[in-house]
Amino acid sequence: MALVNLSENKYRIKKCAAIHDFSGYGKCSLAVVIPIMNACCVQTASVPTAVFSNHTAFPEYYAHDLTEHMMPIAKTWEKLNLKVDAVYTGFLGSLEQIQIVSDIIDMFTEENRKDKIVFVDPVMGDNGVLYKTYTNEMADGVKSLCEKADIISPNMTEASRILGIEYNEGPYTPEYVESVLKGLLGLGVKCAVLTGVRYNDEEIGAAAMGTDGKMFTAFAKRFPGFFQGTGDVFASVMLGQLLSGKSIEESLEKAVSFTGKAISNTVESGFNPLEGVIFEPELKTLSTM
Repeated sequence: MALVNLSENKYRIKKCAAIHDFSGYGKCSLAVVIPIMNACCVQTASVPTAVFSNHTAFPEYYAHDLTEHMMPIAKTWEKLNLKVDAVYTGFLGSLEQIQIVSDIIDMFTEENRKDKIVFVDPVMGDNGVLYKTYTNEMADGVKSLCEKADIISPNMTEASRILGIEYNEGPYTPEYVESVLKGLLGLGVKCAVLTGVRYNDEEIGAAAMGTDGKMFTAFAKRFPGFFQGTGDVFASVMLGQLLSGKSIEESLEKAVSFTGKAISNTVESGFNPLEGVIFEPELKTLSTM
């Protein structure tokens, strides 16, 4: 099952509006999205939500909010009749930003909606807890954003909050994962992707389900510790492959494999996982042309 159809022209480049923050130091958000999308032969059009000196997992950071600039950027594109094939959102910093993103989605998908992909990565929390910047109102807003999406990619913390179910830290059974995916499909999306799926302590990966109800899974070796930015890496590869015409199953397998290799590179090199993962050597594996 593929969500998009490519033109017969080999060099028909898809364009994606990526609405994310930018960290000057640390591999996450736009610093990850842009190179991965480009490697997938997808042109990235960025709407930055904020600029950070370094990502917020560091003990100190400087931040400059760009909320007031987001809609003027989008409206300028609209005036210039600039088109995109997909809208991709990640971490959002306020209820106002969530509403602006909802409006931008409407703006750029109103024309030829069936040919567009809206991909929402509902970045809200981890390990059963919402991030300290997230209020209940914001979490409800992200759920509404998910309802406008074609594809969503929550982890189990985020899926539990969206569905209003008790958080389960795992390991999981296939039946449990399937039930969560079906719940997410109930939001009206075409494809639900669940990250952080594990059936044992040796492997971790993701599961996906389309409207046909068929579940796909993919796994890689599990390493102890927390690796910054891997959610952005996974989601960017998944969407980049889908935009290139790959099926859900193929895109899931590539995203898990790519992310797993990046984590392995990081562990083997002794690189500080707080700074992100070493994904750059794997970019050459993403081109679909």
